Formats: sequence, C-alpha cells, structure tokens
Amino acid sequence: QVQLMESGGALVQPGGSLRLSCAASVFLLRMYDMGWYRQAPGKQRELVAGITSSHITNYAYSVKGRFTISRDNTKNTVYLQMNNLKPEDTAVYYCNAKLAGAKTDFWGQGTQVTVSS
Repeated sequence: QVQLMESGGALVQPGGSLRLSCAASVFLLRMYDMGWYRQAPGKQRELVAGITSSHITNYAYSVKGRFTISRDNTKNTVYLQMNNLKPEDTAVYYCNAKLAGAKTDFWGQGTQVTVSS
C-alpha cells in the first residue's frame, strides 16, 4: 500500500512562488510514475505535471514554463515548483503514484493552493 502526503500549499499573491512536496511511504518509489493533479471548485480534476520512473516529464499547457516537477527517490519525495502563480492556479493539488502497467493508483489527501491579492 502506498501512502502519499502533500504539503506546501498556502495563500500566495499573483506572481508568487510555492513549492509543493509529496512524501511517499513506499518501498522503491523509483519504480513509480508520479503526478501532480489539481481540482478547482466546480471543475474536474486535471493533470498538472507528471514524471515517470525514468524521469521523463510532461506538463499541462497552462503551466508549461512556470511549473517544474522533480523527484528525489532517496528521500521518497516528489516536488512541484510553481512560479509566476496566477489566480487560475487556485485549486487543491493532489499527488498521484502509479506503477507502470498497474490498474491501481494511489492518491494523497491534497493541499490547498490559493492565489489571490
């Protein structure tokens, strides 16, 4: 069983930065594909950024050039560096873990990011 704990969410002004962390309690995190998703009120959950076990990254078009996903397998942690934040980035951000080819994936409880002046 994989347990994920997000942290780092906060209230920040437009143009500001935040770094989210996802701590995973799992053996061999390096085998998992990891992702950050977000869900704004009244909207569907969407993929923000993903990083595979091979460190291949992908981003939603809306965050390209502003957000960076990374992982430190030695610390069992995945990060999302968010720069130049916009009000439309306001959402609950969730961490996701999935073994390649597996049917089951795992979710954290989420961390709130609010971008407002």
